[in-house]
Amino acid sequence: MIVGIVGLGLIGGSLAKAYCEDGHKIYGYDRDEAILGFAQLSGAVAGVLNDQSLEECEALFIAINPGDALAYMEKTAPHISKNTIVIDCCGVKRKICEKCFKLAEKYGFTFIGGHPMAGSHNAGFKNSRANLFKGAAMILIPPVYDNPTLFGRIEEVLKSAGFGNLTITTSQKHDEMIAFSSQMAHIVSNAYVKSPTARGHKGFSAGSYKDLTRVARLNPDMWAELCMDNNDNLIKELDGFIESLNQYREALSKEDHGKLRELLEEGSLIKHDLDH
Repeated sequence: MIVGIVGLGLIGGSLAKAYCEDGHKIYGYDRDEAILGFAQLSGAVAGVLNDQSLEECEALFIAINPGDALAYMEKTAPHISKNTIVIDCCGVKRKICEKCFKLAEKYGFTFIGGHPMAGSHNAGFKNSRANLFKGAAMILIPPVYDNPTLFGRIEEVLKSAGFGNLTITTSQKHDEMIAFSSQMAHIVSNAYVKSPTARGHKGFSAGSYKDLTRVARLNPDMWAELCMDNNDNLIKELDGFIESLNQYREALSKEDHGKLRELLEEGSLIKHDLDH
């Protein structure tokens, strides 16, 4: 299979390595020519993805920020073969799916919204690895939900990445869930380390601190774009979280031991239920 990959950072680079390792030919593109050159020297990328090589691709992965992905698709859609399955890897889905489903219909290729649920706070091609997606979930937003032939093609295209399961949903449901499961976690972690007390945490912290702050170090350009593109769902989650935090604060300020214990037990039981 000939595979095109746009963006050779952690996600795109890992896809390139996984598909190359499985014997496929990879055409790659990155706006940083040095990264593209390094990817070619490493053997993960066989050639440059351009208008000509794009027409050869049976699968095309878009692994760049949502705004850049939309711009790329608008520019290159006329050059994409009707036999190509295009899958984006952006962290929000409504805007890109709305636009790209229309482009796919106009030019005759197949577009699938995608979001691989794998990553690391260590970004870039240098941190990419062929097994990044092994066992991970891949969220998919197809243009239709009643086409077994299409789902068979998607499974075949994604097989070399090593995903553990494929989750089929809508762009609306995806963005609602990601606001809670991913974007909120990054904002809470990022805000938590802004406490002045954080400067003196060494020698006083262990696993709980590490767990809560792991994603505080992030790419601010990427995460600002992702959060803004999903601001309605994220504001809803933040409002609920702030309301919940205020209940803990009120119990503490009133020295209400019973209420605080009740809140803590409630959260503990919910976590227990979620894990079982």
